[in-house]
Amino acid sequence: MSALVNESTEPVLLKQSDNGITRLTLNRPGQYNSLSKHLLSELQTALDEIATDESQRVVIIAANGKAFCAGHDLKEMRSSEKREFHQALFEQCGQMMQTIASMPQPVIAQVNGIATAAGCQLVAQCDLAVTSDVSRFAVSGINVGLFCSTPAVPLSRNMHRKQAMQMLLTGDFVDATVAREYGLVNTVTSENGLEAETLVLAEKIAAKSPLAIKMGKRMFYQQLSMGLDKAYDFAGETMTCNMNSEDAREGIDAFIEKRKPTWQGR
Repeated sequence: MSALVNESTEPVLLKQSDNGITRLTLNRPGQYNSLSKHLLSELQTALDEIATDESQRVVIIAANGKAFCAGHDLKEMRSSEKREFHQALFEQCGQMMQTIASMPQPVIAQVNGIATAAGCQLVAQCDLAVTSDVSRFAVSGINVGLFCSTPAVPLSRNMHRKQAMQMLLTGDFVDATVAREYGLVNTVTSENGLEAETLVLAEKIAAKSPLAIKMGKRMFYQQLSMGLDKAYDFAGETMTCNMNSEDAREGIDAFIEKRKPTWQGR
């Protein structure tokens, strides 16, 4: 496991790659893995590198310690009164979140412990999320006089509006089961089984055509902002391109011939 440089003596982010699956582990357990400017920078660098690496098929974002992520580092946020400082911080976080959506590899959040504010935003922004049954989720900025506006962006795209608004307006925690009911996470499992459950999901996706995954993920997010007719046109064009790829031909032939496909990524 390689370590990316830290602001102190410990790395803020750990990176491990195996069989096309990269695990990024938030490593500020003493600060509940809060998203400092340095951690955001390291995440951005790691995601940018993975996005251009065709050998990497799936990304898992996990965390060390008792919390998945407690959001922004509040002490760092209060270290400056300058509007430009805060604007740059939120833009940096927003860019990292958008990279998760735009990169070709699916990103899975592996959540254990609390995920609050921008930490809950990170869970919502990931393509998929697997959580332990002891985890809890909140967008709790409202409790300190700060409406979680940026977390509201992916939250409102994952959940029903009234459920998202209730979390945003009250700052209340919801448990893992409710988070699944709300659509914030996909799977709830035991704390001991969390890593294995997440890896099973990652391996299942990694076994699919990388070209189909890349095209499908891009189509999924782009069509969300379109009207129904334009969404169908765009999806149809994507399927046409996908169907005329080597991977699609290989996959269909393998199905007909009852054999395992050999993906070329083309």
